[in-house]
Amino acid sequence: MSKTRTERDTMGELEVPVDALWGAQTQRAVNNFPISGITVPRALIRALGLIKSAAATVNYDLGLLDSEISTAIISAASRVTNGDVDMHFPIDIFQTGSGTSTNMNCNEVIAQLANSGGTPVHPNDHVNLGQSSNDVIPTAIQVSACLETDAALLPALRHLQQVLDIKAEELADVVKTGRTHLMDAMPVTFGQELRGWSAQIESGIARIENTLQRLNQLPQGGTAVGTGINAHPEFGPRMAKSLRKSTGFDFESANNYFEGISSQDVSVELSGQLKTVACSLMKIANDLRLMNSGPLAGIGDIALPALQPGSSIMPGKVNPVIPEAVCMVCAQVIGNDATITIGGHSGNFQLNVMLPVIAHNLLQSIEILASSSRLLADSAIRDFVVNIDTVNEALERNPILVTALNPVIGYEAGAAAAKQAYREGRPIRDVAGENSGLSDEELDRLLDPLELTRGGIKG
Repeated sequence: MSKTRTERDTMGELEVPVDALWGAQTQRAVNNFPISGITVPRALIRALGLIKSAAATVNYDLGLLDSEISTAIISAASRVTNGDVDMHFPIDIFQTGSGTSTNMNCNEVIAQLANSGGTPVHPNDHVNLGQSSNDVIPTAIQVSACLETDAALLPALRHLQQVLDIKAEELADVVKTGRTHLMDAMPVTFGQELRGWSAQIESGIARIENTLQRLNQLPQGGTAVGTGINAHPEFGPRMAKSLRKSTGFDFESANNYFEGISSQDVSVELSGQLKTVACSLMKIANDLRLMNSGPLAGIGDIALPALQPGSSIMPGKVNPVIPEAVCMVCAQVIGNDATITIGGHSGNFQLNVMLPVIAHNLLQSIEILASSSRLLADSAIRDFVVNIDTVNEALERNPILVTALNPVIGYEAGAAAAKQAYREGRPIRDVAGENSGLSDEELDRLLDPLELTRGGIKG
């Protein structure tokens, strides 16, 4: 057996691995929840370290901790923040719904680090002073989600939008067959198509930024039920100020602590915005897959970068692996949103009791959307090549171009010409020239594909 030491909490004595920085309460949670092996996300641990450091600073400023204890807690908490002791956060995310086990895990680790440095520090009386798991964990969710969104996701989405805009400019006058219901429609330019994608990403960024204005309102200071019992009246506002200083992010103290502790509405809101971004990315990724399909028996409008062999049995086959991976990310984010939604309406009276799983899913969605957005930009969109011959051939034979003749020959005559062109496999210009009485010059003007992408009446 591994060597152990004896730790004690209010329930009695418990054996803990001798080298573990945690104490009895953490060990009870390890024993009680051997469920998934999925532990608390790094971003949440970082947020907990920031919160505990801020709390020690504020409590010292309020005269509630002496200098030695405050300094020891801040020093130990910085190691939590920096990721030096992540291996000492072993608790499964499927645990007590308040995240009390994880809060105490952090308190115990910090206390143990401080004690090993020669300063007697108690995990509850000192590290957790003025706090409750019930306001610490919701605050940690919001702090971690704000910081990860601001540092990783929003820059990745802006990068994707920039790459889309550059590619759109490059292909501004390259005309292709538009498609509605997956069927041939009026022409568009690649530039127009990509700018449509860019606008989706821009809207997603705006939605997320709007949500951050509520996500930054922290419930720290509400303690157990939102009343602020055992916390100094200035603790919450001072905590927000301290976190602003340490992170550079515009955190504020919530106007109503009851909302932030009893509900997870703002996490549900952010998750909904992430789901919307996932829907945008899946639409873009699937469009790329379809445009790349073939290359001989599919649409074949473009050729995505060839990144790896596509088959273990079919030599020479190359698959659209990046869009496929992005689609799987999007499916995961949409699934995460369903879990967060269920978690969000699990606030019973004064406390939400699905906080750890909300944290895990929310932070995972942020992380994988950020990385996949950059991947889609740099490994698929930036370097795809238009198959000009394929695109032009489809354009020339597209009977739907007859739509541009509606103001001149009428819908009925146009429909007849389109059906004949489909039936005989001939370009619509030839059929229209035979049946409409229009001159070659008029047909050239009315059926110019690039002009048709600019809208308006051509009669």
